[in-house]
Amino acid sequence: MESKKIWILLSLLLVAVLVATGCQAGPGAEEDELQVAFIYIGQPGDLGWTYEHEQGRLMVEEELGDQVNTSTVPDVPEGPDAEKSIRDVVNQGADVVFTTSFGYMDPTLTVAQDNPEVIFEHCSGYKTNDNMATYFGRMYQPRYLSGLVAGRMTENNQIGYVAAFPIPEVLRGINAFTLGVREVNPEATVNVVWTNTWYDPVKEREAAQALLDEGVDMIAQHQDTTEPQKAAKEAGVLSIGYDSDMAQFVGDTVLTSPVWNWGTYYVDTIQEILDDTWEPHQFWGGLESDVVKLADLSPKVPDDVAEKVDEERSRIIDTEWDVFCGPINGQDGSEMVAEGECMTDEDMLSMDWFVEGVEGTLE
Repeated sequence: MESKKIWILLSLLLVAVLVATGCQAGPGAEEDELQVAFIYIGQPGDLGWTYEHEQGRLMVEEELGDQVNTSTVPDVPEGPDAEKSIRDVVNQGADVVFTTSFGYMDPTLTVAQDNPEVIFEHCSGYKTNDNMATYFGRMYQPRYLSGLVAGRMTENNQIGYVAAFPIPEVLRGINAFTLGVREVNPEATVNVVWTNTWYDPVKEREAAQALLDEGVDMIAQHQDTTEPQKAAKEAGVLSIGYDSDMAQFVGDTVLTSPVWNWGTYYVDTIQEILDDTWEPHQFWGGLESDVVKLADLSPKVPDDVAEKVDEERSRIIDTEWDVFCGPINGQDGSEMVAEGECMTDEDMLSMDWFVEGVEGTLE
């Protein structure tokens, strides 16, 4: 009888060991997969900024899915409150964390300094650490190209621009767009209205409607949703989208959109981590990198305009020229970049002024 009891106890102990082992290395060997977390400011359903980051994450799953496991945390506000969400994914086992909005910069750095074994990548910021990189794209290049389209297709030379915050990233985009507009139409102006939010469909629509009420015949934007494009369509005017190819959601009144293509960067970066070749960096890729692009042109865009866009795209990619090469005047007409000179990356990344042709204030 005693031997039977001992056998039962040994059997129970063996089962317990097997269960414990199974919990550590369950189906799919998840412990061997790279755990990658994405922190989002909005929902992929915004059809804009977060939507494109989500497309990038899905590309990672498709191409590296047998080696990585990805997760997302949507609707995380910028600023100090983001720190909790970033810490949470680290505490849940994330090996890599992508934080996808400018206002996550300081919280990302704080958590990175506390967790040197985790790799952090912050989108659009400028602070780095031994385990923290930054990544962004030269969106000002396709912005310029979209300005060529807008400048040629406005009929009353009044273009509205719904803008998020007066920070260098947004100012750079407005200025590049305006330079494109004025390259083909020196009489046109770009009227800027600030919403002071990245993602607020109601405010974005209201800002677009205010511009339409002032008489603009085209709407451009640096916002995260399609609402300005929808407002333009409902008013019977044309528009230029942003983030995603907004024509697929709104229609051919969207003449084109400067768009993000994050998948290429995400796949390459995660592959470097898997290969143990990743190093901290500050990535700022242009049209040549395919991280930023110009969406297909609407059928409403004439062939000669499309040809001009192609010519300028090639000139930028071939590094013959870049958008912020002089001569460039400021909003008040004073010379900001002399002929034969080009702005440095540092100057562009700290831009705090408007070019000639922009109507609006820096606040």
